[in-house]
Amino acid sequence: MAQFGGKKVGQMVLGFGGSGLGQALAAVAAVLLLRLFSGPGPALLPDTELTDHDDDGDDAIEDKGETPVGGNVIPVTIRWRNITCSLSDKSSKSVRFLLNNVSGEAKPGRLLAIMGPSGSGKTTLLNVLAGQLSASPRLSLSGLLEFNGNPSPYKAYKIAYVRQEDLFFSQLTVRETLSLAAELQLPEISSSEARLEYVNSLLFKLGLVSCADTNVGDAKVRGISGGEKKRLSVACELIASPSVIFADEPTTGLDAFQAEKVMETLRQLAQDGHTVICSIHQPRGSVYAKFDDIVLLTEGALVYAGPAHDEPLTYFSNFGYHCPDHENPAEFLADLISIDYSSAESVYSSQKRVDALVESFSHQSSLVLYATPITLREIPKNSTRFSRKSRVQKKGGWWRQFWLLLRRAWMQASRDGSTNKVRARMSIASALIFGSVFWRMGRSQTSIQDRMGLLQVAAINTAMAALTKTVGVFPKERAIVNREHAKGSYTLGPYLLSKLLAEIPIGAAFPLMFGAVLYPMARLHPALSRFGKFCGIVTMESFTASAMGLTVGAMVPTTEAAMAVGPSLMTVFLVFGGYYVNAKNTPIIFRWIPQASLIRWAFQGLCINEFRGLQFDHQNSFDIEDGEQALERISFGGSHIKETVVAQSRILLFWYCVAYLLMEKNKPKYQQLEAATLEQIQPAAVQLEPIIAEKVEKDQPNELVTPKQVELEQPLESPAIDQHPPFVLEGL
Repeated sequence: MAQFGGKKVGQMVLGFGGSGLGQALAAVAAVLLLRLFSGPGPALLPDTELTDHDDDGDDAIEDKGETPVGGNVIPVTIRWRNITCSLSDKSSKSVRFLLNNVSGEAKPGRLLAIMGPSGSGKTTLLNVLAGQLSASPRLSLSGLLEFNGNPSPYKAYKIAYVRQEDLFFSQLTVRETLSLAAELQLPEISSSEARLEYVNSLLFKLGLVSCADTNVGDAKVRGISGGEKKRLSVACELIASPSVIFADEPTTGLDAFQAEKVMETLRQLAQDGHTVICSIHQPRGSVYAKFDDIVLLTEGALVYAGPAHDEPLTYFSNFGYHCPDHENPAEFLADLISIDYSSAESVYSSQKRVDALVESFSHQSSLVLYATPITLREIPKNSTRFSRKSRVQKKGGWWRQFWLLLRRAWMQASRDGSTNKVRARMSIASALIFGSVFWRMGRSQTSIQDRMGLLQVAAINTAMAALTKTVGVFPKERAIVNREHAKGSYTLGPYLLSKLLAEIPIGAAFPLMFGAVLYPMARLHPALSRFGKFCGIVTMESFTASAMGLTVGAMVPTTEAAMAVGPSLMTVFLVFGGYYVNAKNTPIIFRWIPQASLIRWAFQGLCINEFRGLQFDHQNSFDIEDGEQALERISFGGSHIKETVVAQSRILLFWYCVAYLLMEKNKPKYQQLEAATLEQIQPAAVQLEPIIAEKVEKDQPNELVTPKQVELEQPLESPAIDQHPPFVLEGL
């Protein structure tokens, strides 16, 4: 079968004909296309990455073909020890610590907030715990991270990550967004009634019932509010019933009311059994009251970790820092652990205060831990081991993914009324302007240059319009695709094919509008068949330029960069488009560019369609008598329209395959956590033994370096251990 397929591909490539470069491009594109369409779904993890063996039948959760739906959440306790993250600077040969020996614990049923001033390492710590820290050769990451006492947590438990940016397809409603996400992530729910019931339960749970049938919207189209978008982000992550939910500053950009609603949602999820961890900058008092535990960071160092509410205030009051009455505790804590850069004296004093707080907590937490260690009774027996099938499931078949993505792409393209109206108006306006300039061309000798100039302008306008539209939209869409692809919802092959097919009806309308207005105004070759070929050539060029825009969007990180690279690359193809430089005069080292220029092939097809069979007025012997002579002047003689269509098809196929490879290559890569050294983990050895208060008092020094000692230079005894409930360690 494989040999038969290879022969077929070879015959197709040879059948294209054309130059050697064209055949080479066709061969490469054909091979890439086979990989794109035959690529497998999300692969199962190799046996070496599994923490437990599949033969542990008694304790393993076997794959029953059902995904936990609606509340079947596996409780997970997360513990991290001595997390250190540093960023090296090769130019200055310096190292900056983003996190320095940070430890902590998060439990199911409790909402943990990571707090601290800007630049304190909140998001870095959250990304490390979620396994979402972007990889870089300049980064060094070490420490211990355990989920329910097991390493390699990311493969064993379902984890949700709610990012700061709420990225959705703007033309879909809230209900459609959740329904499509459920179909992609839960293919085992084959019944539409069961899926609808599950989606409705999520809408009710997240408070999205009132806006369920409203378009999500974006910056151009008004849709749901910022708070509703944030709750929709949470709902999309809840579809697979994750055990752990990470939220990166979920209140950013929201007003006080919406922020509180979002945090109330996270608190309810924690009460449902999820382990919820969020980073937050400076919450209002009512939001702070919803936290069960907090972690305070400053300049990457740990200042406090333990229960929230009054416990941290009591802890800092023992050092002489009292929270005034009627003041937001979150604001008090933020001011306490921040560096004041208003003057040199304030920087010096606040830096000493913060350093002393960090040192005090570091010394005390090395003897007494705030959290209860994981015990066997806290973890259900059947949740410690997982079968290989239950950890990673293949999300449906290739064609099922394709049809779902095709439906989504069609809804997004057909409902984008504002963009479609602008494109339609620009197509008609461009045709009116060009038609007015080249109004009713005759058959004189001077009309030959006019016709070539008009056809070149038509090719350039069509290519640029399609390119700028794609590069302006795709980089944002790519972020959504990367997120869904990373979760294993679908592969890139079905996505790219569905995007191409969904945009054919909409994308073909604008070149047709352009040709319908321009053709009669300029009085081009008066034949209905020639008009049809004219519209077909510019439409094919539009699709090819869109494919090139996908490649540019997959190549660069931002929309701004894509808008800079795309037109610049198109300008190169414009120079070698067949009008400014004759193909025979092109330098040898650049002769491959006309073969790859979509503008050149479109211009050649339009010229053949226009000039072949056309007669011109002539008086002198050196005048051009017919269109064949005009085509010979620009080295298009003897060519056929079929060649140009085949060449543009090869270029379109090539750009789509390159976009596929770039998206595969540029998919997010995350920093791996290296094991902590023995010296780093040695202080935590006391975790393994029950701590007796008398023993702690005996082992603890009589005096600690405290903030008051630094600022007032007066001796201050450390408070007794039993005065700090959050730091009492229960024995195993």
